[in-house]
Amino acid sequence: MREPLADDGAPDVVVLSGGTGGAKLARGMLDVVGPQRLAVIANTGDDLEIYGAHVSPDPDLISFWLADLIDERGWGLRGDSFAVMDALRALGVEVWFNLGDRDLAWCLERRRMQREDGLRPTEALRALNERIGVHAQVLPMCDTPLRTFVDGVPLQEFLIRGGGRGPIEAVDLRAGEPGDGRVSPTPEVVRALAGARVIVVGPSNPVISIRPILVALEQLLPSLDAPVVAVSPIVGGEVLKGPTAAFLSSVGHPASAAGVAAYYQQEWGLLDGMVADEPLTGIRSLRIDTRMDDPDSRARVAEHTLRFAQSLG
Repeated sequence: MREPLADDGAPDVVVLSGGTGGAKLARGMLDVVGPQRLAVIANTGDDLEIYGAHVSPDPDLISFWLADLIDERGWGLRGDSFAVMDALRALGVEVWFNLGDRDLAWCLERRRMQREDGLRPTEALRALNERIGVHAQVLPMCDTPLRTFVDGVPLQEFLIRGGGRGPIEAVDLRAGEPGDGRVSPTPEVVRALAGARVIVVGPSNPVISIRPILVALEQLLPSLDAPVVAVSPIVGGEVLKGPTAAFLSSVGHPASAAGVAAYYQQEWGLLDGMVADEPLTGIRSLRIDTRMDDPDSRARVAEHTLRFAQSLG
């Protein structure tokens, strides 16, 4: 088993995360290893520009979880008001994407820092997180746009306006500014992965939350030296949140821990191990209760996952 790095200000535990499931695991990992050792590489495939703001749902949700500011509904800031959305509706605006007032202020300030101060999205998020006391690194997977489309529809519109209903024929990623197809990981992401002793793929939707991260990191994947372990998003044989089953079906895999492992292995050759609450064959695995409903269970899953990953190194 590898010994953890000394606390020298550089993270050695990296979590790849989409929204709720990955964010819960990241919050548990924060309790286990502390902020200096933790970096979370976050999906930006469902970012959007709306209300004059740059909205980055997954990095923000992770940040709010790490700050213990997440609302009980699972998104946004706890106790937020919605006066701006109500006012827009009163003016006849179709409000299909709901943002609380403080959440909107956060996203407007991000946009201002990028446009007026010249900050990259990674730098702007770091500045915002400093203001709410988040000291772990929350790193957008890339600073250039890499957006997810489902059957030609932007992901957030598919999920919210369209209700996320299948069947799903195609999930595409559109990269870069108009006329620019390039996308590359940020220097911060490169450094985090280079220093990683453990890489954990969070229990987020493999196709729309984790795949965009892997596409952004594709040039780095062959050189990863740390063991890579995924935590299954399938709990008790069921998907806890969102249309994960429909998306796995769209890439030819069942909604099971085995299906998730097969997707990561066959498409990416990624995993050294898998954490799930069901037995698995064909891959080294740890069977534990993976439900994360409270701080103790989040820390428990994080600790067991970390120890398992270290045992593979």
